[in-house]
Amino acid sequence: MSERIVVDPVTRIEGHLRIEAEVKDGHIVDAWSAGTMVRGLEIILKGRDPRDAWAFCERVCGVCTTVHALASVRAVEDALGIQVPPAAELIRNIMHCTQNVQDHVVHFYHLHALDWVDVVSALKADPVAASQLAQRTSRWPKNSPGYFSDLQKRLTTFVQSGQLGIFANAYWGHPAFKLPSELNLIAVAHYLEALEWQKEIVKVHAIFGGKNPHPNYLVGGMPCSFNLEEAGGINATQLGQVAKLLKEAKDFVEQVYYPDLLAIAPYYLEWAGIGGGLENYLCYGDLPTNGFADPSGYKFQRGAILGRNLNEIHPVDPRDTREGIEEFIDHSWYEYSGAPGRGLHPWEGETRLKYSGPPTPYSHLDVTQKYSWLKTPRWKGHAMEVGPLARMLVGYAGGNAQIKDAVSEALGVLQAPPAVLFSTLGRTAARGIEARLMAQWNIDFYDQLVQLIKAGDTRTFTKEKWDPATWPSEARGVGTAEAPRGALAHWIVIKDGKIENYQLVVPSTWNASPRDAKGQRSSYEAALIGTPVHDAKQPLEIIRTIHSFDPCLACAVHLYEDGNEIGRHEIGVR
Repeated sequence: MSERIVVDPVTRIEGHLRIEAEVKDGHIVDAWSAGTMVRGLEIILKGRDPRDAWAFCERVCGVCTTVHALASVRAVEDALGIQVPPAAELIRNIMHCTQNVQDHVVHFYHLHALDWVDVVSALKADPVAASQLAQRTSRWPKNSPGYFSDLQKRLTTFVQSGQLGIFANAYWGHPAFKLPSELNLIAVAHYLEALEWQKEIVKVHAIFGGKNPHPNYLVGGMPCSFNLEEAGGINATQLGQVAKLLKEAKDFVEQVYYPDLLAIAPYYLEWAGIGGGLENYLCYGDLPTNGFADPSGYKFQRGAILGRNLNEIHPVDPRDTREGIEEFIDHSWYEYSGAPGRGLHPWEGETRLKYSGPPTPYSHLDVTQKYSWLKTPRWKGHAMEVGPLARMLVGYAGGNAQIKDAVSEALGVLQAPPAVLFSTLGRTAARGIEARLMAQWNIDFYDQLVQLIKAGDTRTFTKEKWDPATWPSEARGVGTAEAPRGALAHWIVIKDGKIENYQLVVPSTWNASPRDAKGQRSSYEAALIGTPVHDAKQPLEIIRTIHSFDPCLACAVHLYEDGNEIGRHEIGVR
């Protein structure tokens, strides 16, 4: 006999996500993923100046902030044929790497760690033994007995007060927790350290982009200038601060995050066989070294893998309107003009809302009908997983030496074959492997920027085609980026100097979307099939696999007309 488990809202994510899973004989046999709030940015952008789109798009999320601005300015530049100066491209790469590294650390400790780490168990740890364990894997200076002892005392006071705060409402004592007390104590200590570190690294965005969150961007380059001797631009002192922050980020990743990942993973190797889900992976590629228009120069390779075949990389063209990317709405609360059941390439995309959800917030989803605010994207008809795992797999299969070495090193420590990557554990490991790479690449980009400045090329903006009078009457562009959570793209149609159509397909649209007309599940739904569930009232296992994707759904948008609210969807928590 089966039962339906409802997790709504899924916490420790950005946005509103509902998961329903059918459990039979202790395992999930079916699952449904529903985004429970509408975004609507596509509607807001219509008719606006395309050079302003990035400022709206960046605010789709307070977590993925900078990458939406990056995808947006790239879309406009692609449509108008604008090539940004080399210094601007390097600054964008630095800001992008900074965002991804910070996001991966935050995900591991603050969004995902409590799925594997038992905070209450840390109270029983021996601080001396914890210090010895930490020092075997890292040179991090804080890994001393006194440090862990002091932290344990603070934690004990915290727990005994009955006010767990950020550690409240977790499934403490669940039999799925397997770490020894000492490793739990180390992880909690680093959880708190990461809170302090992550607010420092984003100062890189404030230096180059003026602020964080939502740093400033500019179609044609970046809105900053260099003046090494004066306070009026980015001077030598500020560049020195960037260098310091990037080095600290590399040290934190290599001496805290990555060692913790490799220390925790061996206790959960059974999760190398759980949560694999889809066998198809998509990566747009990113971090250009020869201009955005040349994907062959990207640090992250563009391509797709089908059927987990690492011997073949399929080419991907986001511009392909015939058999490329399409969005379907068979199970989404939208309607399209024309024949039902068809998919639309984003350049022809429509955002026409038509809500027909459950009669009350506490009803089960009618999954035979429409059940999500997310559309369902497909590449050549295939459901695709996007994210750090997809990037690492495409790079590994494509022969990228740095990625192959980094993946092989991690697998060597775990004494595991590449097949373990196709799993919940592999998805989490890929994020840590990628963070190491990007932390180093960030320093490389910074060194290149300094050399460029020394050579006298300090241009950060081009006025080419800035005047709308020089634009064609109609232009189309696509801007792609590899956001922390995966393949992101913005498609724009410009007509008579204004936005005629604008469509965003974000990573969680790929991963969290509902089924298509053929019944194909997307990543979340597919990954949950076969997942064991020990206790339906404490579905920790569901949360582990869903969190391994680092879900980021768009925040709520209410619709108003003449000051009157005309639409709202309420969330039922069950």
